[in-house]
Amino acid sequence: MEWIKHFPHAVTVADPDGKVTFMNDKAIQTFADHGGAALIGSSLYDCHKPSSVEKIKHMLATGESNIYTIEKAGVKKIIVQQPLLDNGRVTGIVEISIILPAEVAHFVRS
Repeated sequence: MEWIKHFPHAVTVADPDGKVTFMNDKAIQTFADHGGAALIGSSLYDCHKPSSVEKIKHMLATGESNIYTIEKAGVKKIIVQQPLLDNGRVTGIVEISIILPAEVAHFVRS
């Protein structure tokens, strides 16, 4: 699984209590202004607004994912937050943040 360390998109993993357990190189770089690698071991709940904390808790309780796009400083991203499941039991959550080009091709396939 060494590949994920150098994966070109930000990957952050937290345990079922919301404690950050892993950040790949891109995530550390992305969150450098907020502590970077020092965020490992911290709580997701300490760095999110209350509505986001409720969403995280909901995902951890139900196993539902949360997928959305954002734009910040002219950079568009898709954010995929997916609970990690082991035999149906939520064991944590992973967030993958992918920078999107200005135009994204969309194909409908049958």
